Amino acid sequence: MDAAVDVIGGKWKVLLLWALAQRPQRFGELRRELPKISEKVLAQQLRELEADGIVHREIFPQVPPKVEYSLTDFGTSLNEALAPLGAWGRAHMAHLEATYPQRHPAEA
Repeated sequence: MDAAVDVIGGKWKVLLLWALAQRPQRFGELRRELPKISEKVLAQQLRELEADGIVHREIFPQVPPKVEYSLTDFGTSLNEALAPLGAWGRAHMAHLEATYPQRHPAEA
């Protein structure tokens, strides 16, 4: 359990994993998908996920440079392990919103 928590620790890593599960994305796309994350934190979290072998960073040789982030097979397996946690959150969203309204505002 400690190893898994070390890899996904932090506010944004799980959300980045879910975003990258949809398709490979560029830095700006991830920034738009998670608008509350700062550029500094996004870069740091991506570097850590890359160092852990969860995310692959591909640099395309073109001008201007293009960089895409995608999940490795290892990252995909981690996402699959996290799927039940996502299902739990969806199943209990009403309770969470009622209990912690300041943290979980209802969707507009």
